[in-house]
Parts: sequence; C-alpha cells; structure tokens
Amino acid sequence: MSKPMTKTQLVAALAEAMGADKKTASAALDAVADVVTREVAAGGAVTLPGIGKVSCRARPERQVRNPATGETMTKAADKQVKVTIAKSLKDSVNG
Repeated sequence: MSKPMTKTQLVAALAEAMGADKKTASAALDAVADVVTREVAAGGAVTLPGIGKVSCRARPERQVRNPATGETMTKAADKQVKVTIAKSLKDSVNG
C-alpha cells in the first residue's frame, strides 16, 4: 500500500488539473473543506459528486465497557461523522 497523498501533493495535482497556480488551488481546497465542515457541523450533509456523501448523525447515550478493567460505564450522547463512498468511486477502484 502506498503512502497517502499529502496536502501539498494534492494542491499541486489540483493546480495542474485546473490549469491554475498553486495558490488558487490551495484556496479552492480550503474553501471546499470549510463549506463541508460548516454544513456537517450544523447537522447537514454534503454530497461530493464522484466521491461520496459526508453526513453527521447523533448517537444516543449508551453503555460501554472499559477493556482494561471490565468496568461498565455510561458514555454521553455525541455526534458521529459518516462518509458514504459513491458507487462510481467503488467501481473505479475495484474494476
């Protein structure tokens, strides 16, 4: 398995694909990240065409077990970010 692409490498690839400079590509990447973060934090969902859907769901209070001590404790309700991968991306990886 290869190493994940770094932000610098992603910005360079975006700049090349867009035919723009790295500063513009970096600003575009940051803007997309900000929009997704803001929308998901507000409880919404964002669909990134060809990639997938990023959403937030609430998890209720529940009982959990500490594996070190075996003690059962109550974990407070929280939110979980979920990413559902698009079928087209799955197909391109597997095909």
